[in-house]
Amino acid sequence: MKKMLLFLIIAAVSLLTIAGCSSQGSSADGKVTLKFFHRWPKEPEKSYFQEVVKEFEKKHPDINIQIESVLNDSYKDKIKVMLGTTSPPDIYFSWSDEFAFKFIKGNKALDLSSYYKNDTDWSSQLVQSQITPFTYENKQYGVPWQMDAKSFFYNKDIFQKLNLNPPKTWDELIDVSKKLKAHGYTPISFGTKATWTISHYIGTLNQRMVDEKTREKDYNAKTGEFTDEGYVKALEKLQELMPYFNKHVNSVDHEYVRQQFKSGKSAMIYAETAEIKLVEPVNLGMFPFPEISGQKGSSEALTGAPEGFMISSKTKHPKEAVEFLQFLTSKKMGEKLVKDVGKYSAVQGTATEENSTAVQREAVQHIVDAKSMVPWFDMDVDVEIADAYLTSVQQMLGGDMTPEQVMKAVQKAAKQVRAQAE
Repeated sequence: MKKMLLFLIIAAVSLLTIAGCSSQGSSADGKVTLKFFHRWPKEPEKSYFQEVVKEFEKKHPDINIQIESVLNDSYKDKIKVMLGTTSPPDIYFSWSDEFAFKFIKGNKALDLSSYYKNDTDWSSQLVQSQITPFTYENKQYGVPWQMDAKSFFYNKDIFQKLNLNPPKTWDELIDVSKKLKAHGYTPISFGTKATWTISHYIGTLNQRMVDEKTREKDYNAKTGEFTDEGYVKALEKLQELMPYFNKHVNSVDHEYVRQQFKSGKSAMIYAETAEIKLVEPVNLGMFPFPEISGQKGSSEALTGAPEGFMISSKTKHPKEAVEFLQFLTSKKMGEKLVKDVGKYSAVQGTATEENSTAVQREAVQHIVDAKSMVPWFDMDVDVEIADAYLTSVQQMLGGDMTPEQVMKAVQKAAKQVRAQAE
């Protein structure tokens, strides 16, 4: 009796193990099953991905795709955990640059170089500058899906009413802000309840105030020190804007201040080009981050980066996973992304007169024409440095720290990161 019971237990465990293995690669009907993980559980992206998957499965009846998604902040932690399991998602979203490089260095990402090389009809249609941020040691590990960059948005109606011109220099930005404030407008919307918004100002200001070689050295976990005076000057420039931000920046989030801009209560916002559709029907204009007197970095560099997808190195179905990414980044799906979501595909020629506004096409052209791209700061440095930087700047915006004190905290974090990297 005991032997029979033991046999039944072993048999049950075996069946569970087989079922578990089956769910990782193929379903009971013999279809290949791919797990697809992204960070958009809300509309309009949610429906977009569902429709893309549905159309792909219709064209590939032998492939079944299981979608899972969580919100942005949760995604950053969950994807790291999931990639450490024995059953990671086959296809997963990733920010570019350092965020992606950590997965690559940890052997969590499949080398896609051969697919890029062998299918040039597909790979050549991608905006080539957007591939580089997913390239590590001359190998391609990710596929750029959408392009994004920062720009100052301004309300043309307010500017015309007050006879103001878009500023080209920092002094002009301050002058315009003073005039807007005098007429009862909030000059610049800014909310830092979620600190990632700070990183966009910091990334741009550091690029302008610190020379490129020094910045590259400091952003490297093994060599970063952050002792250059340019970092303090960058924070001082951010302080100069504080009188022209809305009140209580640390208590409000980005969505709130975007609504302030949309409603006409504020005249400017430093925003992502992917947000253009979200501020309609504002009579929208854009201008690049103004040139700063004495800056050491180029004004032709554009803050921004692509977002894309990677394939797990543990996937049992790399061919099918690549087929899905190629479909996702086809011209047809790229045009659908622009039309349905208002984001800009990394596929060339997908923003057209039929699916986008003139301002949206202008934003796309800015990205395509950029001489160089400056990655999102919190994706370009070690997470411990980013945390120290952003939380300290948040305190500075609240009046509790000086620029010098912020950089002391950053230098301390950089020292710890260097020690860990040795």
